[in-house]
Parts: sequence; C-alpha cells; structure tokens
Amino acid sequence: MAALSQPQQDTYDAIVIGAGIQGSFTAYHLAQRRRNVLLLEQFLLPHSRGSSHGQSRITRSAYAQDHYARMMPDSFRLWQQLEAEAGTSLYRCTGLVTLGPVGDPELEGCRRSLGAGAVLDATALGQRFPGLRLHAGEVALWDSTAGVLFAARALRAVQDVFRRLGGTLRDGEKVLCIEPGAVLTVTTTAGVYRARRLIITAGSWTSALLAPLGLHLPLQPLRIDVCYWREKESGSPGPCFMALGLSQAPHGIYGLPSLEYPGLVKVCYHHGSPTDPEERDRVPPGAPRPDVTRLSSFISSYLPGLEPQPAVVETCLYTNTPDEDFILDRHPKFSNIVIGAGFSGHGFKLAPVVGKLLCELSLGEEPSHSMAPFAITRFPGVLRAAL
Repeated sequence: MAALSQPQQDTYDAIVIGAGIQGSFTAYHLAQRRRNVLLLEQFLLPHSRGSSHGQSRITRSAYAQDHYARMMPDSFRLWQQLEAEAGTSLYRCTGLVTLGPVGDPELEGCRRSLGAGAVLDATALGQRFPGLRLHAGEVALWDSTAGVLFAARALRAVQDVFRRLGGTLRDGEKVLCIEPGAVLTVTTTAGVYRARRLIITAGSWTSALLAPLGLHLPLQPLRIDVCYWREKESGSPGPCFMALGLSQAPHGIYGLPSLEYPGLVKVCYHHGSPTDPEERDRVPPGAPRPDVTRLSSFISSYLPGLEPQPAVVETCLYTNTPDEDFILDRHPKFSNIVIGAGFSGHGFKLAPVVGKLLCELSLGEEPSHSMAPFAITRFPGVLRAAL
C-alpha cells in the first residue's frame, strides 16, 4: 500500500514506474545509495495482473547463454543479502534436473555452465529421481545450486526494505503522462512528480508508456497457462526440472515441486498466446488451450506419477523480446530515462542484478556486467517521432 507516513512531496532524485520485482529491486538499489526514490505502481498491492505474483519461481546456475550464467553468482549473493536484511527465508534449495536430446545446443550450453560431473544418464536419473523418465537418445543434467524462490514473499521483502531505507512506494497510481527534460515530470491519476532520473519497469505496459516518447520496442505480451498437476501418490517433494530441445515443446517445459498447493506439482510450457495486458483473462469459454494439451502429453510420457489432466490452471504474463534477451538501456533520445523490459519469462531470478544494473545506468556508474546483450540498438528502427 502507499507510504502514508512519508510527508507529501513532488520532487525526487529518481522515479521508478512499475513495482514488480524488477522495479522494486531498482528502487531498492537506488535507496541503498541514499537516493530519494519514488516507486509507482498502477495497481493496488498485492496484485496478480503482471509477471511478479504467485508463490514460486525457479532459480538456477544452469544457463545456456554465457551472459546470464556470469550474472547468476551475483544474483545468488544479492538474494542472500536481501534474506538477511528482511529477516526471512526467500529460497529453498531443491536442485534442478535439465533434460533433453543428446547434443541439443541449449542443453550443451547449460552443461558448460555447470562444469564436470553434471551429466546423469537414464539409470542415474531413475535411481535419484524415479518420478522423472528419460527416453532413448536423451540425457539429463544436475544443478545442485538450483531451487525455488518464494516469489510473493520476495517481492514483499524487497519493497519493505526499500521503504525502511526511506523510499516512497505509491500504489494505485496509473501514470498518465511523462514529460522529458533535464527534470522529468510524471503525472499520475493522483499527483504530479518530478525527478532528474526516470526508470521504466512496467512489464507488459512498457510499450504504452514509451510510445509517446517516440520509442517502439518489439515487446510482445503473452498470456501463460500456469498449470498444477495432482500427484497420484503423495511423496517427498522432488527437484525442479526443465525440458529443452523437445520437438513437441520447442519453447521448453519447466516444473517445480509441490510447494504452493499440497499434492500439486507446477508444470508449465515456457510460452503462450499473444495478448493485450488489459484483457489477459478475456478468453472465450471452451476456447482450445493447445499448451495444456501439449503439457498433458509431456506428463504422460515423462512424469507418469502425475495425473495427466491439470487440477488447477491459472494465468500470468510474459513480456517477450524477439531474441528473449532483456532490454536494459537508456532511451536513445532522453539519456535520463532508463528502460528495463522484455524479461521473457526468465527474469525473476536475476532481478537483484537487473535492479543493480538499472540503478548503475541511471546514476551514470560503470555497469557491473556487460550491457551489450541488452542494448536497444540490436533492434533497428525503434526510434520514431512521437505523435
């Protein structure tokens, strides 16, 4: 909820638009550097309209792309730092099994990030995790560092620490207008605020905020079916898992053990249907859900200990870029506007590092990781005259 104890003011060192996990960590890092920060959220908190709600997310060291693999140690360390500051547990180590066809490029990239000793053949996998089944020509990797982040608790923790550091969080305030300049002006449904720096981390609503500023990024909101499958027999929770390189699931499948709902395992397809974020749940009754059908087939084949029809189906939003790499960069025309967007369904675990990088960009500091993979310039023609 909005910070009522803070005296009303309209001028800040920095304004962050969007109080999901990325914006909240950005505001947290700025507040740690003793900046006076306003964090704006259009919906009343907590809410389930964006990409940061729910109880669980996977965190892992295994990454096919080197730039993310290099960021993960920093991310683990910063999550631990937040746990200490908030005085609460935010992570449970479960390990992660990644499976797929031998020689799959993405699987090979994950193997390189994990080093020697990560490979499990069908016999070893069956002995350690009898609920997971490999097929001929497939191999599995074991990531012992991986586990489950308690997402809702983590979001609440970083926002609580941000406020304790003197930050102001105002929810239920939709941004109506951004006026660029050396001192920017942000007008919301409840007030007018000014700052020398602006960071936009508005998820699927980012495009609507950037278009009046002449920037048209290739961001595609997707509606994701979040499915939970009943265990045929209750047992101790297994590991997290990912399935890569399967012809029947080209975007990958991931799963988490039964933590959110007793006896229900979370298994989801890592892709979805294009949607308008304002109308995410407007799906005609009886409309086909091909991703659920895809998952049912996968579960029958790879997870025979689960019922092949979902017990619970919820929805969330991804905001994808064409290459599924993040956008972390300054506005090409207005250098005091920084953008964090396009987290493509794999950004939550990296939010502590993303927030630090966006903070460093906004303050003109040397970024602590290479920013080349996240540059806007990889998408030509995105800067156009505002209407």
